[in-house]
Amino acid sequence: MGKRLTQIATRTGDDGTTGLGDGSRTDKDALRVHAMGDVDELNSVLGLLVCNDVPDDVRGVLLDIQHDLFDVGGELSIPGYTMVTEAQVAALDDWLATYNAQLPRLEEFILPGGSPSASIAHIARTVARRAERSVVALGKVEPVRVELRHYLNRLSDLLFVLARVLNRHAGGSDVQWQKNKNSTR
Repeated sequence: MGKRLTQIATRTGDDGTTGLGDGSRTDKDALRVHAMGDVDELNSVLGLLVCNDVPDDVRGVLLDIQHDLFDVGGELSIPGYTMVTEAQVAALDDWLATYNAQLPRLEEFILPGGSPSASIAHIARTVARRAERSVVALGKVEPVRVELRHYLNRLSDLLFVLARVLNRHAGGSDVQWQKNKNSTR
C-alpha cells in the first residue's frame, strides 16, 4: 500500500494540490480526488448510521462495508493498484438477497424517511450513487477497474434495502409515495 500519513497538518496542500497514495500529487479538484472524497463521505455517513439503532447483524454488515470502502478509497488513491475484489461485490449481492427476502414486495415508490436510522441509510444511498457517478466520470479519462463501479452500484441498492429493514426494526414501515398527493391543493 502507498504512503501513510504520520502527520495530519503537513501544509503541502496549501498550493491546491494533494498527495496520492503512490506519492504523486494532483489538483484537489481532480476527478480522482472527487471520487475519493465521495467515497470518504459515504464511509462517514455509514459511521453515523452504525452509531444509531440498528440490529447487530446489520451493524456487522455496515462495519464490513466501511472496511471495504477503505479498499475502494485506497484503490482510487493509488492509480493502477488493485484492492477491491469480485468477492467483495459478491458479498453485497449475498446481503442483498438475504435482506430483500425479509421484506414485503414494493407496491409503490417510497420516500426517504421513516425512522432516523432508515433516513441515514437513505442519505448513505444517495452518497453511494454520487460516489458511483464520480468513479464513472473518472473512468472516462483514466483507467478505473469495473469492480469499483460494481461495488458502489450494489452498495447503493443494499443501502435502499437496509433502509427498509431499519424502518421495520424501528417498528414502522416504508413511507409510500402518494401519486397525485398535491393535486388537491
